[in-house]
Amino acid sequence: MGSVTEENGVKASPETQHPRKAFGWAARDNSGVLSPFSFSRRNNGDDDVTIKILYCGICHSDLHSIKNDWTNTIYPIVPGHEIVGAVTEVGSNVRKFKVGDKVGVGCLVNSCRSCDGCKQGFENYCPRMILTYNSVDADGTMTYGGYSDMVVVNEHFVVRIPDTMPLDKCAPLLCAGITVYSPLKYFGLNEPGKHLGVVGLGGLGHVAVKFAKAFGVKVTVISSSPRKEKEAIERLGADAFMVSSNPEQMQAAMGTMDGIINTVSAVHSLMPLLFLLKTRGKMIMVGAPDKPLELPVFSLIMGGKIVAGSCIGGMQDTQEMLDFAAKHNVTADIELIGMDYVNKAMERLAKADVRYRFVIDIANTLTAA
Repeated sequence: MGSVTEENGVKASPETQHPRKAFGWAARDNSGVLSPFSFSRRNNGDDDVTIKILYCGICHSDLHSIKNDWTNTIYPIVPGHEIVGAVTEVGSNVRKFKVGDKVGVGCLVNSCRSCDGCKQGFENYCPRMILTYNSVDADGTMTYGGYSDMVVVNEHFVVRIPDTMPLDKCAPLLCAGITVYSPLKYFGLNEPGKHLGVVGLGGLGHVAVKFAKAFGVKVTVISSSPRKEKEAIERLGADAFMVSSNPEQMQAAMGTMDGIINTVSAVHSLMPLLFLLKTRGKMIMVGAPDKPLELPVFSLIMGGKIVAGSCIGGMQDTQEMLDFAAKHNVTADIELIGMDYVNKAMERLAKADVRYRFVIDIANTLTAA
């Protein structure tokens, strides 16, 4: 008897690797064009939860992945790690969820559970973590993401969606939300009265502003686009707005910020941003430029400043983030789209033409060919 991936020396197709039929949209090559794709999911195990997918957010990582920008894509690829749905089946050992519960799945679907990171609740830093898509699962098959009709996930990597949360606007929080919530918490930038700079007002930045304001923090948005000022202050509630290319504004704000959440994924200069920090201030990088940035070490040394990175968050923190968001009415600003619009959405995302996150209405628009 061969493995699930191989039978009599012949590699099984995605459609026959597992017993349960599934359907979604996949990219087949680095053109990134997505089209209908039949594949399969494993049966629900004793520790598993089967989820009917209702909504899935589109993350910038999805765009990078379908185009193989990070040179690690294995085709065909079904993207999507901002998954919201309803439980349709639970395993015999599952205690946290029942059929009908509204749940979410973010960027991770497994980890080793035994390394230091996992033991501390930082499954997101596990060297053996298994991503929701484009990752090799424990059984040797590829993981496929949320641009699909259903998914089977170990209950440890499933979170409960609070009853008061709108499911579509909640979906981006499973990546964008935890990506900014976690550094606010762990770098002490969630204390009322602190002054936070948010660099970039996109999918990550707009949620960072909302969470920081919910914590009682003073927020200044730093953007390259002057036209975003009204949006930042009147719609999102930021206290101030600066244009990064305006030397007078940048000069006036020097040494005023306790911390900065830097969401920019394009190559940019760090020096002007470091000048904005107070002594011993911290700039946390959550955007991921595809080329190295120049780090002006002298600026760090002379102010005792820190440049750090942060990547999503562990499962306990993700649940905590959702509960906090529900309590403080923090949701993503979204544009809800149908599955057949997804390629156009990717084109627009590449041009930053979205306010601020696309979410696919899977339940109502994904239909098998």
